[in-house]
Amino acid sequence: MLEVSALAAARGDRVLFAGLDFSVPAGGLLQVTGRNGTGKTTLLRVLARLARPEAGVARWNGTPVDELGDEYFADLCYLGHAPAIKDDLTARENLAISAGIAGVTVDAAAIDAALAEVGLTGREMLPGRVLSQGQRRRVALAQLYLGSRKLWLLDEPLAALDTEAADAFIARLGRHLHGGGVAVVATHHAIEPAAPATLHQLRLGGAR
Repeated sequence: MLEVSALAAARGDRVLFAGLDFSVPAGGLLQVTGRNGTGKTTLLRVLARLARPEAGVARWNGTPVDELGDEYFADLCYLGHAPAIKDDLTARENLAISAGIAGVTVDAAAIDAALAEVGLTGREMLPGRVLSQGQRRRVALAQLYLGSRKLWLLDEPLAALDTEAADAFIARLGRHLHGGGVAVVATHHAIEPAAPATLHQLRLGGAR
């Protein structure tokens, strides 16, 4: 379970959010919405321990994430808004490096299988520079097919995806939730996986 209590974050002297409280149980999906600049990406970065909050605490299975070590990162898959794809590396090499950074042990067959799941069969050896934005996003999303990480923090995962790729991602998300995983997704688009155990909405910044 992911729990957040009295969480606050700021950018410079501007408060993005404060007093944030929520919990997402196993099998739960939290969709975070709001206008640009309201703190969606910052919230994900705080949960991923890439940024520090101004106040409050986030807990994973009852323990503050700041007190957890490698066991937290072994459970975590964070995908930022911009796919972290290196232009000079192939799709296969990019995915292998991402898996290595995350501590996920994979072989070439597993990498190719993950790329096949996101529709990139035959493009494994293409360098990042020649991939379209949608294909670069697919390479990033292929990380979701490697390992068995329980907590997904995803920033605009549907960006640049066509309908087929978006449907495939939503199906993968549904399987993750059905298996007891947890997901926090920042998105401008409604995501409705098949029958998640719990579906929560969090809007940052209030109404326009």
